[in-house]
Amino acid sequence: MLKPNLLEAKKRKGNIETEIYKFDESLKDLGKNKKYFIKTYGCQMNEHDSENIKAILESMSFTETLDMMDADVILLNTCAIRENAHNKVFGYIGRVKHLKEQKPNVIAGICGCMAQEEVVVDEIIKKYKWLDFVFGTHNINNLPNILKNVIEKKEQEIEVLSYEGNILENMPVKRDSKYKAWVNIMYGCDKFCTYCIVPYTRGKQRSRDKDNIIKEVEELVKNGYLEVTLLGQNVNAYGKDLDSNYRMENLLEDVAKTGIKRVRFVTSHPWDFTDNMIEVIKKYDNIMPYIHLPLQSGSSRILKLMARRYTKESYLELVDKLRKNIPNLALTTDIIVGFPGETIEDFNETLEVVNKCKYDSAFTFIFSKREGTPAATMPDDVTLDEKNERLHKLNELVNKYSLENNQKYLNKIVPVLIEGYSEKDKSMLMGYTDTMKLVNVKGAENNIGKIVDVKITDVKTFSMDGEIVNN
Repeated sequence: MLKPNLLEAKKRKGNIETEIYKFDESLKDLGKNKKYFIKTYGCQMNEHDSENIKAILESMSFTETLDMMDADVILLNTCAIRENAHNKVFGYIGRVKHLKEQKPNVIAGICGCMAQEEVVVDEIIKKYKWLDFVFGTHNINNLPNILKNVIEKKEQEIEVLSYEGNILENMPVKRDSKYKAWVNIMYGCDKFCTYCIVPYTRGKQRSRDKDNIIKEVEELVKNGYLEVTLLGQNVNAYGKDLDSNYRMENLLEDVAKTGIKRVRFVTSHPWDFTDNMIEVIKKYDNIMPYIHLPLQSGSSRILKLMARRYTKESYLELVDKLRKNIPNLALTTDIIVGFPGETIEDFNETLEVVNKCKYDSAFTFIFSKREGTPAATMPDDVTLDEKNERLHKLNELVNKYSLENNQKYLNKIVPVLIEGYSEKDKSMLMGYTDTMKLVNVKGAENNIGKIVDVKITDVKTFSMDGEIVNN
């Protein structure tokens, strides 16, 4: 049994290695005539991890099912960033328990960021002895052996590594889309914002070799992909851990030069967003005019308590540069309400920044205490009712600007990558503009997988409607 240890996970020694994934062919029939079900929580990194997990399971002859009741192996890929995510996972685990009571041979486990938390694994050992396996973010590559041990030993298998992490290359992937793809450019984070568990669950900041990244994008272009999103906990810091002068602006330019139709990147930290990056974005039409730039708070005092390394003024200065240099920029953000010690004056400063930035959308949250982080021990005298009231007020303002920004698109013709059918209306297609606006579109099925011109006919707060313009 390997349990997680937050103190070990916090250490930064710099011993990073690159491993080449190799599949043990002796396990290729382990899942023959069996089905797997995977449920993913959290960020794009988790979504991409699930794509790797699916490919590994299918290399073992498992086939995917979208119905948990039909599965032989159930896996929850979890998120640890907020308490709400925890509660959702444990709620779902209860459903899995009922299924296992009906089908005792079903194998169930969890992985991802929650699995990296000591308190979670201790709770699983104490209260969820029927859960078959747990592994973390650092050893997805060992899933075949973990499953083999579970099947052979019929004991709870817990294997969570608490260290800086390595870089895994040659990982198999079963992509969820045929048209757009996630591409990891780096792993982990060294910022240690006081509220954030990610540096503990994802390890040290470590950048992939640029040649491997470019090769992966070139393969995607060759296979007909139209869009890539470069992934990292803090993509702007790409290359800072490498012994070279090759940075995010250089990588962005080289990815743009592959000829891929659309390039995106998430998530950006304002502290690492350089003028050189802005120049590259401005230079290449295939780097999309969409930036996700987390604010977290509009108060410089709270930002200092969060260890965010920028001020309200420097953030606004960066936004001003972005708007001046990137035409048609769509700007989104993350904001935390009710951080320990936040006064009404601090909150009003956040509203002031939102009024200045007029975000296209924002992910807004009440502060969630994460055990092991510095913010978890900070005095917090703001009531939950007050935090909810502030969140409501913030959301009203954010939604106002979301609608106003969408209204600028009415009757305009915009490029949309059509991805498939709308979930809410199967008679409509859906896709995203270059500025990451969701559009439900009237059009024929043969437009799926193409970037087409769409005239916007109606706008809402969170989406728009349109019809394909025939050239």
